[in-house]
Amino acid sequence: MSVEIDEQYEQFRGLIDSKTPEEAVKMLELFNVDDALIQQIRDRHETEAIEIRESGNADSVISNNRWTWYTGPQPTDACWPSLRRQLEAKNWPDTSIDALDRSSTQVVSLLNHPKEKQFSTRGLVVGHVQSGKTTNFTAVMAKAADRNYKLFIVFAGVHNSLRRQTQLRLVQDLIAPNATKWMQLTVPEKDFVAPANAAAYFAKSNQQHVLCVVKKNAAVLRRFRKWLDSAAGYLQDCPAIIIDDEADQATVATKTINPLVRDIIDRLPRSAYIGYTATPFANLLIDPAAEDLYPEDFIVSLPKPEGHFGTEVLFGRDLLDGEDPDAADDGFDMIRTIPDGEISLVRPATAADRDQFEPAITGQLQDALYYFWMSTAARRLRHAAQQHATMLIHTSVNTVIHDSFKAPIEALQTRTLYSLDANDTDAVERLKRLWNSEMQRVPASDFGHTPVEFDDLRETLSKVLRDCTVILDNASSKVRLNYEGDPVTAVAVGGNTLSRGLTLEGLSVSYFVRSVSAYDTLLQMGRWFGYRTGYEDLPRVWMTSELRDWFRHLATVESEIRRDIGIYMVEDETPRSFAVRIRTHPSLRVTAAAKMDSAVRAFAAYGGRRIQTRYFDLDRQVLLDNQNAARLLIESSAENGNLESVESARQVVICRQVPVKHILRFLSEYSFHQKSQDCNALLLGKYIRKRNGKSALSHWTVAVVGKPNPADEPFDFGNGIKVGKVTRSAVEKSAITDIKTLMSRRDAAVDLDTSNVEGELTEEKIFKLRQKTAPDVGLIVLYIIDRNSTPTGRQLKSRVALNAPEDVVGVGVVFPAPLDRDSEVEWDYVSADLSGIDIEESDLSALEFEEI
Repeated sequence: MSVEIDEQYEQFRGLIDSKTPEEAVKMLELFNVDDALIQQIRDRHETEAIEIRESGNADSVISNNRWTWYTGPQPTDACWPSLRRQLEAKNWPDTSIDALDRSSTQVVSLLNHPKEKQFSTRGLVVGHVQSGKTTNFTAVMAKAADRNYKLFIVFAGVHNSLRRQTQLRLVQDLIAPNATKWMQLTVPEKDFVAPANAAAYFAKSNQQHVLCVVKKNAAVLRRFRKWLDSAAGYLQDCPAIIIDDEADQATVATKTINPLVRDIIDRLPRSAYIGYTATPFANLLIDPAAEDLYPEDFIVSLPKPEGHFGTEVLFGRDLLDGEDPDAADDGFDMIRTIPDGEISLVRPATAADRDQFEPAITGQLQDALYYFWMSTAARRLRHAAQQHATMLIHTSVNTVIHDSFKAPIEALQTRTLYSLDANDTDAVERLKRLWNSEMQRVPASDFGHTPVEFDDLRETLSKVLRDCTVILDNASSKVRLNYEGDPVTAVAVGGNTLSRGLTLEGLSVSYFVRSVSAYDTLLQMGRWFGYRTGYEDLPRVWMTSELRDWFRHLATVESEIRRDIGIYMVEDETPRSFAVRIRTHPSLRVTAAAKMDSAVRAFAAYGGRRIQTRYFDLDRQVLLDNQNAARLLIESSAENGNLESVESARQVVICRQVPVKHILRFLSEYSFHQKSQDCNALLLGKYIRKRNGKSALSHWTVAVVGKPNPADEPFDFGNGIKVGKVTRSAVEKSAITDIKTLMSRRDAAVDLDTSNVEGELTEEKIFKLRQKTAPDVGLIVLYIIDRNSTPTGRQLKSRVALNAPEDVVGVGVVFPAPLDRDSEVEWDYVSADLSGIDIEESDLSALEFEEI
């Protein structure tokens, strides 16, 4: 019987290449296949389809009425196997190809069967900046072509450079290996121009797939729409996939491009629109109720590929709710700070100064150029002479400013080469000190590489200086970055043309001072994200401390979005039944104002959460006021609650049954740092009062955790209560005082009896124990942090002394998860006054009128 099932099942799989699963079942019935056998076939196919969806390596949220028909590549396929061979020829690791196979199969499984009579799918794939999104959608297109999707439209950004690069890659990886199966409506050198006889491309007698790669420009899209109109009678039989690369740019909330994109989709009765972006903020804020491009059918979050340098790797991030303290990384020590005083030397203060502006190549910019030339020499010594090497300088979008950089950079290049040839001792020694300092801060051995000594790279350095060119890449440039020929060594100065989608090959050094006002714009400026195979220890980014902190915040935002998608996948939500939360920032908009018209305020609920202070204002008076607030809380708690003192590996003082009024008073008197978004005294107070209204959190446990038998004088709370101070050093790279982690996991259970807990005390076990034994009691834990805290052990590489003028009071708050529905309080968003910042926004108005 099993042999018969296998044979019939293979026939069924063959049928669904050309028919929907429902039609394939009807065919089996016409062949008089037994009903019980048909049911077994359907069950087997459904099981395989579920395995495809669940075995994918990407978290996803899916509309609950979508039935998976695609069960992966088949032996008769042509496009995907040839793409796989292309990647193998490029020395892609098997693990990376397998991950691409799984994630692309997952996306294709969410599309409609191409033989359905009518469908219009809306989906979003969230990748990482410079992480291989193009390769992912190329794989999706290959697998869809193998299942007889006909028309493939790729909206490739807004600039000719990205459109051309995308077309070249699709030709190389998808078209060339199967040239007889494809027709192209566009070529790398030119955007869409309407060919004659559109119907011939879509006639049933033409079995070829059709590819069109266009940029999001009004004139181009109108031509394409008109050309589709001329073939309207044939489009009913034309299943189409629309890939919107950089889907948050120009597509969302624009007066002309957005309606044109939707017009093109509406002309295709069988179509699947898939937006690809690493910055999905605008897409997730589209009004789901409107006739627009909200991803109502699926949202897929691609995992970070192995070896990818992303926001978190470079900048670190904050802990998310409930995360283990070791879960968040502080990032590699690859960010260098540009002092505020240097900004006026590389960017004019006002628009009126642009025409006469001349940059000064000194200070950090000079070091960045020196380091780029030396790191390129080191890469060549690592047998990477045949690879591209690029440095990016991005200080402005203005082309006049770009032009002003060329001569002074070339002058420095000439002087440096002369100094090396002349063996100028002072100049050589300066280069050597810079190189040795950088190698010490980021050891090559941490990445499995052998260190390159300065004396070894010196000869090669002269060759690098002779090879290096300065390229001004902007909309008016006649000479642009071009990686199609021999290996390039270039310092690229530019703006918008270098900040979206375009891959800068071999990018190792970036110098970045441009101010922007939105999350998506800022992240897309980060061309330094991506793969750095063979030189993982060498990338460096020069930027201001403010920009560095913004990127760290964005790393946290990205992690929250991806975690939300994973949570909602488990909870069986759909894109229409949940909205991804996007954490705000006081100095940055989430996205352009026009794209936030449909955004609503989020609500905060603290049930089941543990929050803690990690940022501190080291103003002396603030610290003394916080000490007084802590003393008053302990004094009133001792008077009104039950006082306990526990001596163990740590010193703990506990006051139980403390009335809530004392907690609310403490929260109002304690000064939380403005960056501590979760520790918002107003929100915490509102939430506690709402829970009080439901007879919860009326009494609290207050604890102080300290060091037993301290060598120094303990902190005196009064009334005979003295507690040893704890040590918390500061993160070295933070512009404000950041200790990263205050509260240990066991401290979150300091008020619970954990003696009967078996094994490790995990977050889940603490959560369940609190639910069982203290479901309505909150916990506040105070710490007195020694003002002279210094790093020890492994912290020495990434931490610095706290250097506070007074001892610092840290606060941790643990809320039980309510047994009923949690209370919510509206989040009060704040917006900084940006009028004093010279924000240079990208001007996309030209896209509305003419081809560029």
